[in-house]
Amino acid sequence: MMTNCPSNSCTENKKHLIEEINRLRKEKNCLILAHYYQRSELQDVADYVGDSLALAQWAAKTDADMIVVCGVHFMGETAKILCPDKKVLVPDANAGCSLADSCPVNEFAKFVKENKGYTVISYVNTSAAVKAYTDVVVTSTNARQIVESFPENEKIIFGPDRNLGNYINSITGRNMKLWNGACHVHEQFSVEKILALKKKYPQAEILAHPECKQVLLQMANKIGSTAALLKYAVSSDKKQFIVATESGILHEMQKQCPDKEFIPAPPEDAACACNECNYMRLNTLEKLYECLLNETPEITVDKDIAEKALIPIRRMLDISARLGL
Repeated sequence: MMTNCPSNSCTENKKHLIEEINRLRKEKNCLILAHYYQRSELQDVADYVGDSLALAQWAAKTDADMIVVCGVHFMGETAKILCPDKKVLVPDANAGCSLADSCPVNEFAKFVKENKGYTVISYVNTSAAVKAYTDVVVTSTNARQIVESFPENEKIIFGPDRNLGNYINSITGRNMKLWNGACHVHEQFSVEKILALKKKYPQAEILAHPECKQVLLQMANKIGSTAALLKYAVSSDKKQFIVATESGILHEMQKQCPDKEFIPAPPEDAACACNECNYMRLNTLEKLYECLLNETPEITVDKDIAEKALIPIRRMLDISARLGL
């Protein structure tokens, strides 16, 4: 395994894998997408790196024959729904999402049925089946703007992330009915440890994803999606940042801001200095190569579900385009 070999062997193996990945993607006319939370080597080899909105936008307009999504399962589903005629692959089929898992489709469908007359807004971190019960999908990049595109008196169900929903309610004055779900990564940041880091780095600004708990968001200098936090870090004149989101984003932050220091916000677990998504980290360079070589695991979505889920995803993309997002 690469993790146990001597450093020169690791380097040669990695170089060979990258060469083979590049050869296969060219031969098969394949687009490789990677989320900011992926391992750094996957971000570096991808054609495009971005947040969930950007990945959906790139998938929607590609002319590639095949798409590999280095991310989690719902991201692959979104790409397949947008590109039903293309083969969509993921490096590891077990790369799920705790937030999506917190919203089982049967329970969500019952919740929607019990609240007739409500517009249903679902976070992109949901299964295709949940999206099929949705009026419009949002990401953390466009959630506020899409919510505000509806009349102030609109009755809205927002799911599944209660922290993002509470945050949107607080900044828009809405009173959306929230599904009680959460992301395990953003739920487990330690406020006490972040305060200790702030004491150690008094000039550092705190950057936080809106999936974090409210008490952490109240401490933050900037709240935003991964793309928004990256943009803020690039444009800021500050030199130190404590980053409260999955630590994979630090790779791109450091690439774009080599003169700045990015400190990962730690979780409650005392054994960890940074907060990683165990699902995101299932994808590796070796698995990406095998995925391209064997064209598996392939993402499939039931046709009826895909047709229903496409409508709210398209609405999200259309509203985002209209708003310039």
